[in-house]
Amino acid sequence: MKYKWLIACSILLQSCFVAKDYKRPDISVADQFKAEQVSADSTSLASVSWREFFKDEVLASYIEKALAHNLDIRTALQNVNIAEAYMKQGKAGYFPTFSIGPNYTFSRTSANTQFGRITGSQTLGQFDITGSFAWEADIWGKIRSTKRGFVADYLRSINAHQAVSTQIIAAVANAYFQLSALDEQKQVLLETISNREEGVETNKSLKVAGIVSEVAVKQNEALLVNAEALLVDTENAIKLNENILSLLIGESPRATERGKFSDASIQQMVYTGFPVQLLENRPDVKAAEMALVKAFENVNVARSNFYPALRITANTGFQSIDFPKLFDPKSFFVSAVAGLAQPVYNKRAIRTQKEVADASQEQAYIAYQKALITASKEVSDALYNYTAADKKISLKEKEYQLYEESVEYSEELLKNGMANYLEVVTAKQNALNTKLSIITTQLQKYNATVELYRALGGGWK
Repeated sequence: MKYKWLIACSILLQSCFVAKDYKRPDISVADQFKAEQVSADSTSLASVSWREFFKDEVLASYIEKALAHNLDIRTALQNVNIAEAYMKQGKAGYFPTFSIGPNYTFSRTSANTQFGRITGSQTLGQFDITGSFAWEADIWGKIRSTKRGFVADYLRSINAHQAVSTQIIAAVANAYFQLSALDEQKQVLLETISNREEGVETNKSLKVAGIVSEVAVKQNEALLVNAEALLVDTENAIKLNENILSLLIGESPRATERGKFSDASIQQMVYTGFPVQLLENRPDVKAAEMALVKAFENVNVARSNFYPALRITANTGFQSIDFPKLFDPKSFFVSAVAGLAQPVYNKRAIRTQKEVADASQEQAYIAYQKALITASKEVSDALYNYTAADKKISLKEKEYQLYEESVEYSEELLKNGMANYLEVVTAKQNALNTKLSIITTQLQKYNATVELYRALGGGWK
């Protein structure tokens, strides 16, 4: 009867101190991220492959190169390999340790000790081949928690690698669209410069005819110089962005191929709202949660260190003072020890480990909470930016049309002596700035779409 009570007490004791199971914390974020766009199903964006999302074949080739050769991607992949090695070690935690090796022991006793004065100095040499075995029972779940912690860290490294992939994909796409937009603006400036060069010659002829003054000629020349200066800035920006794209795909700086901005193709999938559950698709959010799981299991391990550890150790092999008799059956030996080791005093090391593990777990919880909140902000920002850019494009196109009409009217009035050339200059400059602004706004719309795709965790699949 007393044995039954002993077994029951042992089970009850273990149930009190066994490692706890992780439960996902309930972190409050907005239920839905709203935008003013009218749309269809909002659950498919994050699950779309980047190959389907980006239709441009040239862009797709750059993304493929970046995923294979980008230096940040390669570094993240090595982190996965490191975590995988630790995970394998954690899974082997239930197995015993065993080592074997030959030894030779030489000793010479002192003649000046209590027994040395009687026996004199003694010399002894001993040969042995010893195998050592050790095993620890997982009473409190320490080994299990260690294993689960390593698995969580492995999953964290995978998700961190995927998060880098989504960032690289978005960065390559944005750099590519930026270059295409700059090419488009360069073309606009080249056409403007050609037109203004003709305008300068025309105004010089009009001056000779006495229709316009020297002021009109100088103002037209100033417009030409202004366009040429804008062209210099644009060409410089193209070179810098080519360097950025080259770095992203893991190559030395060089000129890069790209399609026309007007032919840019990207899957337009912007919706009225996205349920908060979609944030779970984000690899960085998953990575933050896996870091929390790792910290949680470390607390389990630190807690288990307060309780006794059941260890079994054994040594076996052959020992002999004469090498020829080393493998004689009489040279065989074996010893085994099973015991409980209860920490009593260790300079507060165990308590410190527990306090550090608790603090680290709180840090991991805060980081997970921040990852969710940051994700919700990025989704919301991308939706608002897309909505604003979409509205702004139509307004800018209308503004450009009005400036074009203004140029025509002011030139007609100038010919009839009813306006001065400053009005023509102002209208032309405003028309150019607006046309360049339309391209910039279209680029902002593309960037917002790419950012929304990334913010929802799309692209890494």
